[in-house]
Amino acid sequence: MSPLEQVQVRRILNEADRAAAMEVLKATYLKEKHWVADVEKVFEPGDLTNDAVSWFVAFRQGRPVGVLRILYEPPLDLYKAYGFKVIVKGLDLDRFIRENRIAEIGRFAVVPEHRRFPFVAGALMRAASEETVRRGFTHYVTDIFEGEKHSPYDFHTRVMGFVPVATHDTGELNCPNRRITLVLDLKQAYHRIKKSKKWIFRLLTDGWDDELHRKMEEGVNQYQTA
Repeated sequence: MSPLEQVQVRRILNEADRAAAMEVLKATYLKEKHWVADVEKVFEPGDLTNDAVSWFVAFRQGRPVGVLRILYEPPLDLYKAYGFKVIVKGLDLDRFIRENRIAEIGRFAVVPEHRRFPFVAGALMRAASEETVRRGFTHYVTDIFEGEKHSPYDFHTRVMGFVPVATHDTGELNCPNRRITLVLDLKQAYHRIKKSKKWIFRLLTDGWDDELHRKMEEGVNQYQTA
């Protein structure tokens, strides 16, 4: 069995899988990072029936080891309430939001002993991106904590192609670090990774059907920064 096949990812649709995800969140967000006081508020039961939210849980050897959330068409005005400061010259944020279909990718957590096993994160990203593309969304937005020990900033920017667009000082999670908001054009990332990072491309698109590849091959929607 390949390393990727050792990881099973499911979209969370029932309380049993939600409970499995809560184990990961308790281990990471509560006990390790101390970012929350109550993990029940991170993943509320109502998310199970909310079509605007998708949670995924990863299992390895029968144990829950990772989670990820996609929030479709997030309330981006919330970023402004947090002191959202645009750092890209000439970026018209309101126009960008109007002209694109945006999904927030976040609540990404992998238990400490599996962080060196990249296929957990890869399998979660594959499941999330497959659903996001199938639903017709064009961009991801996410926040990372500047200077945080396990920050994925380098992977997001150097490998995936996320672009830093803004900063803000506060947010939902209890972390003192400044937040950096990143945006990823999904079509642009698809073509970039396919051309230059073939093993990651195979990892992220393993199991995709022809329809999904056609969606991404229909031109490259270039993300303009000026």
